[in-house]
Amino acid sequence: MWRILAALAFSFIAGAAAAQDYPSRPVHLIVPFTPGTGADILARLVGMKLSERWKTAVITDNRPGATGNIGAELVAKSPPDGHAVLFTATSFASNPAMTRTPYDPQKSFAPVALVATSSLAVLINPDVAARDMREFVALAKAQPGKLHYGSPGSGGVQHLAMELIKLETGIDVVHVPYKGLGGAVSDTVAGHVQATVAALQSVAPHVQSGKLRMIAVLSAGRAAAFPDVPTLKEQGLPDLEVDTWYAAFAPAGTPAAVIRKLNAAINDSLNDAAIKASLEKQGMIPAGGDPARLELLLKKELARWARVVNASGIKAD
Repeated sequence: MWRILAALAFSFIAGAAAAQDYPSRPVHLIVPFTPGTGADILARLVGMKLSERWKTAVITDNRPGATGNIGAELVAKSPPDGHAVLFTATSFASNPAMTRTPYDPQKSFAPVALVATSSLAVLINPDVAARDMREFVALAKAQPGKLHYGSPGSGGVQHLAMELIKLETGIDVVHVPYKGLGGAVSDTVAGHVQATVAALQSVAPHVQSGKLRMIAVLSAGRAAAFPDVPTLKEQGLPDLEVDTWYAAFAPAGTPAAVIRKLNAAINDSLNDAAIKASLEKQGMIPAGGDPARLELLLKKELARWARVVNASGIKAD
């Protein structure tokens, strides 16, 4: 027993010492996507504040490819000391359901913080004979396989969100994948497809001009930018909440004291007025909270997307 207690005491002391010395060299925020994406924007904003706080270099390191798997694998195999941190997004939880990943999302990583979320919405061409989501579901049920929806590509959160809606409402709407959001939105505006799912900020001008009709937001509550658009639950449909989320993870085995220090620094950054204003312009909502919040979210997301992928047979691009 005394050996166990001694080992625990040594581990605690070693972890505390590691946190006291952390960071001892530049910290790399690994973004597994291209510059300009949501995770990249967040990493640069938060990284700037971390650098100011710690008086050391915090580098945003883009490692895109394989729908985020290349950058994630790099962090999973990095020394567990907090100097390589993964800044990733929703696909981190959906990828394992669609392809074999070179890491285990739960076993290979230690959750650090849920950084931000971004609201999604269902949009239709104004010529579609539906004023809200409930009417769209009724229309789709009356014409199975006749309506089409576009997405930025197979396996993305927009595609998964609509497939989840289809699964829960029993509608048959045909998926049309595009090489990016622009094609999906422009073809919905033109009426080549009848619907799409997109982030609110990316389609706001089309909604405001009347070129698209927003019939539901997929967040838990109404969006401040579109207060008249109800949630699915408010329309008597299944209570589905689907947000794009962004989070930070460290390699598994990173000392708990280092995780706490990282978490506190990220939370403080998210409370900065300038950061909040920047995120608002990008349509993002600061999240924060302790690592347990992210751990619970990841567990739920892994189970949810596995169910959707298994039911629909989705394959990633």
